[in-house]
Order: sequence, then C-alpha cells, then structure tokens
Amino acid sequence: MTSVDRGRYGCMADGRLIVAMKARELGKGSVVVGDRVALAGDISGSEGSLARIVRVEPRTSALRRSADDTDPAERIIVANADQLVVVCALAEPAPNLRFIDRCLVAAYDAGLDPMLVLTKADLASSRTVRAFYTPLGLPMLTTRRPLPPRTLTKLRAAVTGRISVFIGPSGVGKSTLMNTLVPAAARSTGLVNPVTGQGRHTSSSVVALPLGDDGWLIDTPGLRSFGLGHVSAARVVEAFGDLAEGTAGCPSGCDHLSADCALDEWAREHHAEARLDSLRRVLRSREGATELAWRHEDGPFGIMTGWHAPMVTGGSGDGDALADAVALARGSARLGQAGVAGHRGGRGARLRLGHGRGERRAVLRRGGPQHVAELA
Repeated sequence: MTSVDRGRYGCMADGRLIVAMKARELGKGSVVVGDRVALAGDISGSEGSLARIVRVEPRTSALRRSADDTDPAERIIVANADQLVVVCALAEPAPNLRFIDRCLVAAYDAGLDPMLVLTKADLASSRTVRAFYTPLGLPMLTTRRPLPPRTLTKLRAAVTGRISVFIGPSGVGKSTLMNTLVPAAARSTGLVNPVTGQGRHTSSSVVALPLGDDGWLIDTPGLRSFGLGHVSAARVVEAFGDLAEGTAGCPSGCDHLSADCALDEWAREHHAEARLDSLRRVLRSREGATELAWRHEDGPFGIMTGWHAPMVTGGSGDGDALADAVALARGSARLGQAGVAGHRGGRGARLRLGHGRGERRAVLRRGGPQHVAELA
C-alpha cells in the first residue's frame, strides 16, 4: 500500500496503481503505508475502478511513535520498512540533536537500520554533528546545494534495494531529496519561516514511491516531536550503544538517573556528557518529567537546554507551587544560567518556548496549567 487519501488507498500491483477501499471488518488504523495487502473486487486499475482491501499480511517491521512520552498508545507510521533515513539540516532550521536521538531509539526498537543525512552543508559545517554520532558507527552522508553528482551517487547507492523511510522536521530538505532521487515524485517543497526558524509543513501525508525497479522511498510529513511512550526504558538505554561500556559499573537495577549511576564518571572521562544528557532527557520525559529546551543561538541568551521535574501542587491544585527540582543550568559555554520554576493551574500539554523584550523565561503550557522558568 503506497498512499491513503480520505478513505481511498493506493496500492501497487504488477506495476499498476489500484485504488481501493478498506473492508469494514479490518477496523480503524489497521492499514498503513508499506503494508502488503490482499485485494478483491475490481483490480484492473482502470479509471473509476475500486477494489477492496480484505487482508493485511504479517508485517516484518513497524515504525511507531506515540503522542508524547507519557502516553503508551502508539501509532504505526510505516510498515515493512528496513531503513530509517533521518534527515537533519545543519542550518535553517538549526540541527535538533534531541530529535535525532529519538528517531534512532525508534529505529533500533523497530529493527530498522538507521542512517543520518545532514543537509545544507553549504550554510554550516557538519563537523560538530558528525563528531557527536561517530561513536555509534552510524552511516552518515552530508549534502549541499547544488547536490554534487558524487554525493547523489552515494545517496542512491545507500537506498537502492531497500525500503527506506525519510523522516525529519519540516524545512530540512526531505522532499527535495525525494524529488532528486525520483524526479517524477513532484513532492512539495517549502522555505523556513524566518520568524520561528522552523520549516513550514509541505508534505502532508505519508507516500511510498518506487525507486525504479529496485527499492522504495517513503516520504513522511515534517515532524517536530517523536514520542517514545511505547518504548521501554531498557530499550531506550540499548539505543545509546556508545554508552554501553559505561553501564558496566552501574549497580544492579540502575535507572541511570540516580546519583550513584556509574555513567556520570565514565561520561566525564570519555567526554560523553552530551550523549549522557540526551539519554537522561529521554528517560526523564518517559517518567512524566517535563522537558524544557531553550534554544536561541544567536540572541543574547545563547543556547539553553534543561529539564523540568514533575510539579508538586497544593491541596486544591490551583495555587502556585514550586517544582521538586529544576535544572536549567545546562547551556553553552557562553551561557550558564540557572533558574527557579513555578507552577500554576491543574493539568496541561504543550510546550511554548520564547522570550520577549527584556524578558528571560521559558513557559510551558499544558492546557490550563502554566509552568514558568525565570532565568537568572
């Protein structure tokens, strides 16, 4: 199955496109792009014809994501893929290493081979990002505009004979790469919003495209988050293979968040603090901790990242209360600000980061509640 649009499923069989509807007994969400299905009815593929999907064959893999890290309900994005190509821009928008880490966790959990493609090397160096992931032995490819023929050859070789899912935030160049590899695809492309620094959504649906007679490329809509609520904590730790050596000295049953975790000393000795921080951010978010990520590289506050622990609320739940813990002191070398956090309201669900004129704060809104971190 190659596409879905308003209840109509595009299926490829013997080189022809067949439009089908899903049998009611299969249920909601039972068919996704990449599924191998059995068809009945009119399978001629002629204009106006409509077949029926009556069976979904067993899947060899399923790439999943959840709404957020505290929600174990999962959604299958793509079935039967064998490679996950994580596309990350080096500039416009700035690289989001935390998003890459989450995609890698999802890939390892689903049994997919991950690959990292760094785009827009004509705007920024890839040295820092490459150094960050080199310990993983992760296949990486750097591209620039215009795309050199040699780089295109390498990219094509990496996806030939595979079923590859391209995933990444909006504006990083996924659809541009797809159009280069499959010119007939004509996937929509867009520019980065100059105000937010984020890409505009151009691809609005998951679509599988044949790579000649040897392989498939699956394009996905731009994502700004990748929930891992369906992945166990043990599987998350396994995905950070470059830290495996450091876990050998951890006490039995270590959650890698406690003060006696051996990873702290090992990471300092091996200059892997950033990787350990990334692991712990994922683990904390799974436990219900709220993650605050401050990122304003060119402004007066530099680069700020940190995490916000679960709130302790008063009896009524609608008064101000202080957080159990807050650590907003991890930032760039030119910024080491700490802060205190407050909580107002009952429940919540969406993160809004930003600052105004003369204002230094990060605000987390979750429906009614609001978490505010004032930076010192």
